[in-house]
Amino acid sequence: MYPKLMKQLTGTYPLSRRELLWYAGATAVSALIASRVNPAGAAEPTGTVAGTAPACVVRPQQTAGPYFVDERLLRSDIRLDPSDGSVQEGVPVRLAFRVLRLAGEGCTPLSGAAVDIWHCDALGRYSDVLDMSHLFDTRGKKFLRGAQMTDAIGTAQFITIYPGWYPGRTVHIHFKIRVHPAARRGFEFTSQLYFDEALTDRVHAQAPYATKGPRPLKNDQDGLFRRGGRELLLQLSPDTPGYAGRFDIGLRVT
Repeated sequence: MYPKLMKQLTGTYPLSRRELLWYAGATAVSALIASRVNPAGAAEPTGTVAGTAPACVVRPQQTAGPYFVDERLLRSDIRLDPSDGSVQEGVPVRLAFRVLRLAGEGCTPLSGAAVDIWHCDALGRYSDVLDMSHLFDTRGKKFLRGAQMTDAIGTAQFITIYPGWYPGRTVHIHFKIRVHPAARRGFEFTSQLYFDEALTDRVHAQAPYATKGPRPLKNDQDGLFRRGGRELLLQLSPDTPGYAGRFDIGLRVT
């Protein structure tokens, strides 16, 4: 269903000069408000891409939260922890982002953008942080964090696991898109992906998720989800032994 999604899922992409400069740490970024929002808080479609490309849509920005760490790990399979070689357990998810540049009433694929994703493990723990409530201390670990550069058709591909839950939030994946990352001034868009409730219930009934017990908070009870989360739902299809999905997003980059 996603012909390019299997390529380089367990390897790394060659670094261009731009990427090497970015990962050397010379980026300065400013926020990019990429959404055109209606009064209800939902982002509005803004045109289409010619040919077979998907509809070009904008999405609402959301907070990065307290657990973002700028690891600059350029890799597609983020289940692996390079600190100790362990692999996170959980239902596999193949995730592709299609990043598009808004221009007038249409859009084109945006190549060379850096896409970061990060999220908790099956038991609600993030890597490389000391939890504010001291529920976990994973400093030095690098699991479930990674970045990819978008290719010529604007695609960045990852393999990860379905996230677990932790107190105070519904189930989600964080992402950040940085445009012109090697420039002295660049652009940044940060938001979150959410999941279908029924699918989450099925996944979380399996091991290792089930050992944590049922989640107390659903999508509509989450304050961030209520501020545009329906525009950020990730549609997943079965992809044995897990799921696969693609998320399309348009950015108005100057």
